[in-house]
Amino acid sequence: MELMEGLLYSKSHEWVKEEGDTVVIGLTDYAQSELGDLVFVNLPEEGDEVTVGEAFADVESVKAVSDVYSPVSGTVCEVNEELLDTPEAINETPYDAWLIKVGEITEKEELLTAAEYEKFVDSEQE
Repeated sequence: MELMEGLLYSKSHEWVKEEGDTVVIGLTDYAQSELGDLVFVNLPEEGDEVTVGEAFADVESVKAVSDVYSPVSGTVCEVNEELLDTPEAINETPYDAWLIKVGEITEKEELLTAAEYEKFVDSEQE
């Protein structure tokens, strides 16, 4: 499992990169490896509201369809539309293949550092 220092992580396996007043959200390397080969991504629209702990997107792999949960509450200000045509980019480079950017953030869940997230994943696998 690859982790990136400087990112924050949610217990639902999303990564968060803070960029000033906005955050960038994507799926962790652990999440993409558990899901398998991704074949479809369903993303929200710019201007949509996202809420902490609620699904904002779903990804479909050869195994199943899985929800992607928001680690923040706010407004979607950008969507990575390239993923609609190339969802496999999430499998190839999960920390480059971001899903959405969110601004006007009103709430954040308690996010984990890379070390805390690694411990969390290890405890889930026991």
